[in-house]
Amino acid sequence: MKIHEYQAKQILLKYGVPVQNGIPIKDIAEFDPAIATLQSHGINQYVVKSQIHAGGRGKGTIYNPANRDEVILEGGVKFTTDAAKAKEYAQKILGNLLVTHQTGSEGKIVKTLFITEGLDYSREFYIGILLDRTIGRNVIMASTEGGVEIEKVAAETPEKIIKEWIDPNVGFQTFQARRLAFGLGLSGDVFKNFITFIKTLYNAYVESDASLIEINPMAILNDNKIVALDAKITLDDNAMFRHPDYPALRDTNEEDALEVEASKYDLNYVKLDGNVGCMVNGAGLAMATMDIIKLAGGEPANFLDVGGGASMETVENGFKIILSDPNVKAILVNIFGGIVRCDRVAGGIIEAAKNINIHVPLVVRLAGTNADIAKKMLDESGLNIISARGFKDAAEKITRVLSNK
Repeated sequence: MKIHEYQAKQILLKYGVPVQNGIPIKDIAEFDPAIATLQSHGINQYVVKSQIHAGGRGKGTIYNPANRDEVILEGGVKFTTDAAKAKEYAQKILGNLLVTHQTGSEGKIVKTLFITEGLDYSREFYIGILLDRTIGRNVIMASTEGGVEIEKVAAETPEKIIKEWIDPNVGFQTFQARRLAFGLGLSGDVFKNFITFIKTLYNAYVESDASLIEINPMAILNDNKIVALDAKITLDDNAMFRHPDYPALRDTNEEDALEVEASKYDLNYVKLDGNVGCMVNGAGLAMATMDIIKLAGGEPANFLDVGGGASMETVENGFKIILSDPNVKAILVNIFGGIVRCDRVAGGIIEAAKNINIHVPLVVRLAGTNADIAKKMLDESGLNIISARGFKDAAEKITRVLSNK
C-alpha cells in the first residue's frame, strides 16, 4: 500500500528518523492555523508540497481540471520565506490537477497539501531500502545524486549507486553503515550523524513492515545534521494484521477505481492497458496467462487472481470488474482445479454468465480435477462460452476471437 509523504514522515518520526516539521491540510481554511503553528516553533521559511502518489511533483505542472489548456502554476512543490506567498501557492495547488512524468497526461487532483518548514542545506543524497528479490535479501542503496530520479541515475551513471545487502541472520551491521558513508564521501560529524541516521532508518523499514523506503533527498543541513527532506514508503499489505492503524492511511482517491472496487471482494486485481481480460487462480498461473495473451497477439487488460476458491460469487464479481474496463475485447479464464474441482468452477462460470451480460467473447480453460466434466458442462450450457484444452488451445482460440473483432 502506497501512502503520502506526510504519512510516511509520521511513521519515520515514530521510529526516531529526523524529518521536517510539517502539517497536512485538506482545506485552505486550515492554512492559517498551520502557518501559525509553524511560526510558533520559530519557523519562517515554508515549503508547500502537493500530496499525490507520484514522483516528480516539484517539476510537475498545475492545471485547471475544468480546462486542461489553463496552466495555473509550474511546480507542485514551492518554497518561500513569505507566509502570504505560501498561501497563494496553496490556493493555486489545492484542488487542482498536477501532472508529472509519473502521473501521465491524466494527472492527479491534489486533495492534500503538506505545509513544512524550509531548511537550509548544503548537500543532498539518495537513500533507498527494499527487498532484492533476486537473492532474497534487503538492500540499502545510496547515491550522491540526491534529488534526481534513481531510474535516471541507474541508466546514465550506475557507478554512482552504492549497495549493501543485509544478511537476515545478523541484520544490518555498523561496518556496512560505515561503508555506505565512505562511499558517499562523508567525513567528520556528518559521517557520525549518517551512521545513526541510516541505522535508525533501516530499523524503521523493518519494524514498520515496509516493502520500500525511499528518501530523496536526504539532506545535510548547515549544522551537519541529517534530515529526510522527502519520504516515500510502501507498506506490505500482508503485514496489515500487525498494524491495525495502517488501513486508515489508505487514500482510495489515489488508486484506480476498478482496483478499489476489486479490493472490496478480496480480488487481487491490477488494471493494465491491454484488450484481453484474464481471470486466473494463482499469481504464477496469472503471469503465464498474460504471456499466453501476448503470444496470441493481444495485450492483457488486467492481472486478476481470484484465489483458490473461485466460487460463483467470486467469478461473477471478477467478470463485473473485468467488463467495467471498456478496452476489454475478449476474456480468457484460466483456472487450475486443485483446491476446488473444475466442475464446480464451471458451474460458477455458467451461473455468472447467466446473471450478467458478457458482451465479449469468453474463452475458458479449466485443468485439474474433473476437467473433462467441466468442459462438457461448458459445451452444453447453451451459452456463448468457448472451452479450451491446454495452454496452446487457449492461445489459439484467443487469437481467433481477437482476429474476428
